[in-house]
Amino acid sequence: MSKKAYDNKELCQKIKTIFPDVGECGIDVDVEYDKEQKAYLVHLEKGGRKIKTHLETKDADLCMDGKQCVGLGIQIAQFRD
Repeated sequence: MSKKAYDNKELCQKIKTIFPDVGECGIDVDVEYDKEQKAYLVHLEKGGRKIKTHLETKDADLCMDGKQCVGLGIQIAQFRD
C-alpha cells in the first residue's frame, strides 16, 4: 500500500529531477493517477513519439523518497534510444 497519494505535478517534478532530459512537465512528460488500476500513468512524448507507462504506487513511493525509480528509468532509457 502506498504511503500517500501524490499530486500529479509533485510526482512529475520528481521525475524531472531524476531524469532532467525527459522534457517539461505537462508538455513532454505528464502524470495522472488511474484509480481503476491503482497506479500512476506516466505519459512521455518527444519528437512525435509517445509512450505511456505505469508506475505502481509502491514504486512511486520509492521514487519520491529518492531511493529508486528503476522501472521508470528503464522505460525512459528505451524511449530516449
